[in-house]
Amino acid sequence: MSSLDHPAVAKVAAALAEAGLHRAAEGIRILPAEARTAAQAADALGVEIGAIANSLVFRADFGDRSAPVLALTSGAHRADTDELARLAGASAVRKADPEFVKEHTGQVIGGVAPVGHPAPLTTFVDSALERHEVVWAAAGHAKTVFPTTYADLLALTGGTAAELAS
Repeated sequence: MSSLDHPAVAKVAAALAEAGLHRAAEGIRILPAEARTAAQAADALGVEIGAIANSLVFRADFGDRSAPVLALTSGAHRADTDELARLAGASAVRKADPEFVKEHTGQVIGGVAPVGHPAPLTTFVDSALERHEVVWAAAGHAKTVFPTTYADLLALTGGTAAELAS
């Protein structure tokens, strides 16, 4: 099976097309090897690491419950979990384990896309991504990416623009 035939990639392509981003859906690219880090994706695409939108899922704690928070951060830096907690109104935000990520996105770490999830996620989009004309995001599998823009990431995810760098 080709990476484009992968069920998670198909869901991402459908979500992009449904949002009217047909060019992004048609622009899904299969990389020569898995790119589980921003550096690997940037190398494979020949772009600056800052133009890679890392899709990072965190577990936000709200007293007696937890919920996923998606941070779309520039690959040039790390997400500030204290700032994410503040933005989400959570008591704490911590790294999610692989099972939590899969449960809430339908995708595995290393290939999590901004969309194509079973339900919408609270999403914050790093304002540092705005500096790049084209931003590359994972497309549901560690070997797939798609081109987009900062504005389209905000619209597509219903995300909130924020400074997420630590």
